[in-house]
Parts: sequence; C-alpha cells; structure tokens
Amino acid sequence: MCENVQHYRNKLAFETDAWDLNELVANGANVVVIDARSEGSYAREHIPWAVNIPHRSMNADSTKHLDREALYVTYCDGIGCNASTKGALKLAELGFNVRELIGGIDWWRRDGNATERDLHQPAML
Repeated sequence: MCENVQHYRNKLAFETDAWDLNELVANGANVVVIDARSEGSYAREHIPWAVNIPHRSMNADSTKHLDREALYVTYCDGIGCNASTKGALKLAELGFNVRELIGGIDWWRRDGNATERDLHQPAML
C-alpha cells in the first residue's frame, strides 16, 4: 500500500472532526465525548453531552466506570492546547478505543454547534 494512503487512513483512525462527531451521535453510535481540560474550563464552556475527565486525573481508577465498548472522543480548547492529545494517549494506554476531536471546542463552535456553560462562570472570550 502507498505510504500516503496508509498515513491518511491512520489519521482518520485516530482523529475526528465536528461534522463526523455529530454524525456519530445522530446515528446512535456508542460514543462518549470527554472534555480533557480542567474542571474550571469545562464549567466555563463545554460540548453539551461531554463528560469532564481532566487528563491529569485519568487513571485506571478514575476511568473504571467507563464503558469499554464505547468509542471515546477527547477534546480541549483547540489547536493551541494538547489536553485532548494527552487524554487520548492516557485512555489508549488504559485500553479504550479513542479518537481526538481536531480543532477542539474552538472548531466545534466555529462549525455552528451548540455549547453549554455554567452561568456562574465568566464566558470565554
């Protein structure tokens, strides 16, 4: 197989974008969205159905309740943040099927998707 083809197949096996994530959810896929940022960042704004598990606290104990059959999609702020990569790596090391949301919540929002926030937290600029 051509190296280029294998490279792009590998990328698609480990990354997803906002459109594809929406399609997975709309089609009833067993997918769990993980906000890998801090609790404060999650409170300020997050993807509506996301679960907050900061990458720094991911370990066998903090993830033991997670469904081993699900696909996990990690995200963070966007291209200037690597919490989603760190979270994806930790989940993969723990044996989960995981992809990273490219562009994070920034590109999620840019694609016109809704977010939620704690009304007691200041909005992100």
